[in-house]
Amino acid sequence: MRAGVALVLAIATALWGGAVRAETRVALVIGNSEYEAIPSLRNPENDALDIAIALEGLGFEVLLGTDLDRQGMIDTAEDFARAASTADIAMLYYAGHGFQADGQNYLIPTDARITRAEDVRPETLPLTIFLDALRAAPGARLVFLDACRDDPFGGAVAGPGVSDGLARVGNEADFLFVYATQPDNVAYDGTGRNSFFTEAVLNHLYTPGQDVDDMMISVRRDVLAATGGRQIPFNNSSLTERVIFDQSPVTATEETLLFQVAAQAEEPSLLQLYLDRYPEGDHAADARAAIEGAFAGAGGTRAIGPEDDAIQADRLWALARRTRMRTLLTYYLERFPDGARAEEARRLLDLAPEPDQTSPGPLCERLATHPNDATASTPGVPFERLRQNAIPAIQACAAARTIAPDLPHYVALLARATAASGDLPRAVTLYGEAAAQGDLRAMVSLAQLMEQGIGMPADPQGALALVQEAAERGSPDAMLNLAVALFNGEGVAPDPDRAVDLLRRAADLGSGGAIHNLGVFAERGVIDTPEAALDYFVRAARAGESTGYRSAAIVLDEGRGVPRDPERAADMLLRAVAEDSGQTLRELTGRVGGRVEDWNRDTLAAVQARLAAAGHYRAVIDGLPGPSMTAALETWRSGGFDAEVLGPLDG
Repeated sequence: MRAGVALVLAIATALWGGAVRAETRVALVIGNSEYEAIPSLRNPENDALDIAIALEGLGFEVLLGTDLDRQGMIDTAEDFARAASTADIAMLYYAGHGFQADGQNYLIPTDARITRAEDVRPETLPLTIFLDALRAAPGARLVFLDACRDDPFGGAVAGPGVSDGLARVGNEADFLFVYATQPDNVAYDGTGRNSFFTEAVLNHLYTPGQDVDDMMISVRRDVLAATGGRQIPFNNSSLTERVIFDQSPVTATEETLLFQVAAQAEEPSLLQLYLDRYPEGDHAADARAAIEGAFAGAGGTRAIGPEDDAIQADRLWALARRTRMRTLLTYYLERFPDGARAEEARRLLDLAPEPDQTSPGPLCERLATHPNDATASTPGVPFERLRQNAIPAIQACAAARTIAPDLPHYVALLARATAASGDLPRAVTLYGEAAAQGDLRAMVSLAQLMEQGIGMPADPQGALALVQEAAERGSPDAMLNLAVALFNGEGVAPDPDRAVDLLRRAADLGSGGAIHNLGVFAERGVIDTPEAALDYFVRAARAGESTGYRSAAIVLDEGRGVPRDPERAADMLLRAVAEDSGQTLRELTGRVGGRVEDWNRDTLAAVQARLAAAGHYRAVIDGLPGPSMTAALETWRSGGFDAEVLGPLDG
């Protein structure tokens, strides 16, 4: 019998095309960087420009203002009110200085001169001016505020009721308020072209089929990882309908799409780009085999022929726009210099940041980021690879620590690089320093060393206490691993209720492993109902836990808690074939470790029918495995994924 779905642990290694829009979309985007009388900010003008172009590509009419004085902001608000009056979606995105006083949020124009509290009202603009403009919109109203930097007035307006961060506001229907960080807290300006928050938003705006609530989970996960838990974006929603920025059909993940585009093009440079971006990815073995000239799977040749240029151009463009990778934009223009998106590609290429080879912060992140802290723009680095670059990583992270002393995340990265160099006592000291300053990754890593007695005497109870602290402070990894320990009674008294609570908290922070484990608990009848397991598994897959697709397929194939559904089971199986590490392909082809007989024949017939619709399978649709089905599945995995032949992901 096939093994059941299993719990997932957090460990140290770890279709395209334009959106179909029938709605009117309007956005006001403001970025204030160059202030006359208070400290300027490096990123807001870049943030505003990049967000404006991204929103234009999603069908928004964008009003863009950069470095606006007070009158300019007033005039822009009036223009926005007129434009928003007929909008199905109206959006404000503000990047710059902002603060709160007595529960009222104020945005700061570039000509503000404040030397005392009485200057606040005549020199700044209350957020309510823009909220009044939004109220003219008959549809959804979105407010994004990347405006929580530190006190720009040097304490001039300090006093009761005054705070650097922004206040939580808004309880009207059809409003969404998004803050770069928690209410009353301060956000960071970022060490690259964009702030940590705006960079995360840009990396997830073009995720097909994702509503804004799910997008914010992804944004929150990226910012939390990029800052070591010091900054956690927050949103307050009273929306009455789903808001989806990119309404294209749900495709595979960016990782899978990058591999498929590279494999389809048979382009070694793109395959190497995949390996650089996802060194431990689910397709790493496939990419290495492709570079060597033999595609992974059975080791045979690909059955797929060259795609129509227009289709290949659409796939490549969708991926380039979604990832904003310069390499993909350049490749698109080389391949399709007169393509339909060539002008837009050149515009994005002008804006896309060059890889920063010298600035200590980005260089440290690129060399030393932990795989579990990988974001949409910063890949994780396996420990063995870090060993090879330990010295330059130490140098970069030491410099970043000096430049950004308020970000202990760089101390944690310095600790990891130091550990990779072999200096464990020094690494333990640095991890302790970063952990004491609240860096979540440092807490988890230090707990692992403490539990195993690496670089220090073994202290399982001390390690458990540190993991518990990290979980309380918001580390999804700590929550996930502590939950599994509590459920199984490993080193701690069993406490299933607390385990479930921790999993729910981690799931809210976007942990695909935690969501998957909730599905396992639901299937076993520990929580909710068995039928809820299917929703958990699908959510886990969308959050990046690719095993969720196979788990969902098992539930649908066997009818565990839900009616049997061979058609939808086939959809999940084909998504799993495209996205997981190869387990599902092995099962469906009967290879080592796989048992095709575990799957019902009508489900396999539905798989064959979809492969036939995609043009990959030409034999009899009989639900029986064989060479034709194996070849078709290999093609599907190595460049032949076709979302058009699959049903809706959510059923």
